[in-house]
Amino acid sequence: MKKTTDFGFQQVPEDEKAQRVAGVFDSVARRYDLMNDLMSAGLHRYWKRFTVEKSMARAGDRVLDVAGGTGDLARLFARRVGSTGSVVLTDINAAMLSVGRDRLADDGIVLPVALCDGERLAFASDTFDCVSVAFGLRNMTRKDAALAEMRRVLRPGGRLLVLEFSRVWGPLAPVYDAYSFQVLPRLGQAVAGDAESYRYLAESIRMHPDQETLKDMMLDAGFDQVEYFNLGAGIVALHRGVKY
Repeated sequence: MKKTTDFGFQQVPEDEKAQRVAGVFDSVARRYDLMNDLMSAGLHRYWKRFTVEKSMARAGDRVLDVAGGTGDLARLFARRVGSTGSVVLTDINAAMLSVGRDRLADDGIVLPVALCDGERLAFASDTFDCVSVAFGLRNMTRKDAALAEMRRVLRPGGRLLVLEFSRVWGPLAPVYDAYSFQVLPRLGQAVAGDAESYRYLAESIRMHPDQETLKDMMLDAGFDQVEYFNLGAGIVALHRGVKY
């Protein structure tokens, strides 16, 4: 019997999830940044700046942005590490990566991009000072494998930053649920012509590990000093861990 995994609230064979997720992002790539601004009222930009601040990246560092999509984090990291550092932008989805590359080039930022599966990173061990993944881990089929890979490519002392939707503060949950399942799909239909992809987004958030569970997963993957920061009353959390 094939192993199954979640795709939103559905259970699908593990070997089908990546293809289904690809379909979601193929559909929304061109409107992805606009939808992020609308969905979060622009707060996602603050969350990403906070991530870069907490990364402790500095001039000359080597950074890998996993599932970096349209390049928001890669742009911020490139400015932080400067000309003596390097940033590699990766994503498993060619449409997202193409949008990211073009938008970075429009800003005068040229950096390496790689079509790459976060569960099988095509980089040598002990390479990067910092690895980031923003709103991408929940879409990966084997999150434990992805965390192990991100640890592998970090050099000793390197940091992993995971920015992801998480478990909202209890009293806000009814309002957040109403927004997620009623407003968000309609917004997706109006702006991106795709309600189903944003219904999947809402469902995938509910299926993603909460703050403490993800912390434990990072510890199990071999990270030390794992901590998290709740943002937006827990709508989003930033987890940080160190490889020793």
